[in-house]
Amino acid sequence: MIKRVVAATLLCFSAFGANADVVNIDSAELARLAASGVAVIDIRTEPEWKESGVIAGSKLMTFFDEKGRADPPSWLEKVKGVAKPDQPVILICRSGNRTRAASQFLSQQAGYKTVYNVTGGMNAWAKDGRSVVPAASAVAGCAAGARC
Repeated sequence: MIKRVVAATLLCFSAFGANADVVNIDSAELARLAASGVAVIDIRTEPEWKESGVIAGSKLMTFFDEKGRADPPSWLEKVKGVAKPDQPVILICRSGNRTRAASQFLSQQAGYKTVYNVTGGMNAWAKDGRSVVPAASAVAGCAAGARC
């Protein structure tokens, strides 16, 4: 189901002219960019954050919910609180599939100039032996009932 939603979303976004290219990066480049201060946004769901942990300092902002639904305008408002369109931003999910759609949205619809998509997502981050922190403290910062 999620794959169909991602494919449909990508198809929809590809109909619009691009403002900037999405740059695919691996976990090593993610670590380098994050260390230099580029914002990392984890778009997975709360259960995923709790199951595998999160990258220290990442911002937790679900793009697709557990049923594959997205609310891009609402999500964009949250993203703008972390990075403006002229600032670079890194998106990560479990495997890199959902971030493709979210990255295209930021680049093509929202005018973000530099959007990094982590290919392989958290799966690759963990496979490379990189550290994660428990999501509990970050999730606790979300308002009750809110989609973070």
